[in-house]
Amino acid sequence: MLVDGLDTATVAPAALASRVGIVFQDPDSQLVMDRAEDDVAFGLENLAWPPEAMRRRVPEALSEVGLLGLARRRSVHLSGGEQQRLALAGVLAPGPGVLVLDEPTANLDPAGAAAFVERLGRIRAARSATLVLIEHRVDEVWPLADRVLVIGRDGRPVDLGTPDEVVRRQGARLVREGIWLPAAIERALRGGDGARPAEPSAGRAASSTAPLAEMRGAGFAWQRGVPVLDGVDLDLAPGERAALVGPNGSGKSTLARLLVGLLRPDRGLVRLGGADPARLRAADLARQAGYVFQDPEQQFLTDRVIDELTLGLRPAERDLVPALAATLDLALEQFAERSPYTLSGGEQRRLSLACTLVRRPRLLVLDEPTFGQDRSGYEGLLAILRQRVEAGTCVLAATHDRRFVADFARRVIVLERGRIVADGPEATITLAPGPALAVASAGASTPGPGR
Repeated sequence: MLVDGLDTATVAPAALASRVGIVFQDPDSQLVMDRAEDDVAFGLENLAWPPEAMRRRVPEALSEVGLLGLARRRSVHLSGGEQQRLALAGVLAPGPGVLVLDEPTANLDPAGAAAFVERLGRIRAARSATLVLIEHRVDEVWPLADRVLVIGRDGRPVDLGTPDEVVRRQGARLVREGIWLPAAIERALRGGDGARPAEPSAGRAASSTAPLAEMRGAGFAWQRGVPVLDGVDLDLAPGERAALVGPNGSGKSTLARLLVGLLRPDRGLVRLGGADPARLRAADLARQAGYVFQDPEQQFLTDRVIDELTLGLRPAERDLVPALAATLDLALEQFAERSPYTLSGGEQRRLSLACTLVRRPRLLVLDEPTFGQDRSGYEGLLAILRQRVEAGTCVLAATHDRRFVADFARRVIVLERGRIVADGPEATITLAPGPALAVASAGASTPGPGR
């Protein structure tokens, strides 16, 4: 392979570093410094930029991705979406001639994703860099493409051409094989509106049902700093389908971790089944609540997929593993002996979901569950979550995926700056391209101060 005339198999990495910038699917894997501004400066220092030029360029790069006010923030205290923006800033800073971006908008809120795509559009219009973009959010990025390369499940190319040529030649096959296409194109290929058939819904549980999980005045801050959560009140009932939405850094992951006992509130209380989840024995907590991390590698403990799936299971639960794995497009005949760490990002996400789902927890908390998923994986996720809800499981999903909210959620909880600002049925909350969501009618509940 040649890049700017250099053979990538033989050239030194340093020679490519000034020409090619890459953003990995997992942004945490490429953050190396303690503070945000130092992480951006690190790459420039390695390219021998003069100090004065670096002092000008670092705040520019942070501003381009919406992080200027967080220059002194510790990287480990940034949200997943903010870490993704920081990785982008570090790659954009030196202005490489080739940008390779692996799911760059996956953890970004709608406003951040729109701003980033706009930035890519300016780069494309100026022809200042070649963009190589791997992305499942095809509606946003399809207009940027001069050429589309479709890769099949076997790793071989299916087609290469302009977007129009690929759709004309392979459109029906792409839909049939579960490859995402822009919604308007897919509707045209299906010969209709592309809407899914109505499916039964448990809806939101009646108010008389005792809550499965609750928060009262819950607050949390890192090292006595600015509160990440501030006075949150929340009830979750058995059989609920709830989506937790809001801008990057609004506190979604922190709220999720408080619910399952991975963090303890600085003030207020959190209860799961009437008990403090942070004080439950690990075995008891695993039956009460399951949590799927934003970064699935954080919860892997073994070197084989089959061992990961069966770790700590009772005999009856082990019998559920093959069918569950197949539903999530993770067939054991293909994946059982693989290391979890050699799987793709989407495969790792499905494995982390399977490891949690097999225990049938009463509360299932998912952090960006659709990250990196093709259509087959996405459909399998919807199917298994609907089954669990019908059986009484409460599902809370922290997500930026508007498609998933529309397809699954019956309740939408909007979080901004650590507070719940809206909470109501999905039909009354409209997904908007702005910082978070907009309340579309008076039917949604808008909490008052302290909530």
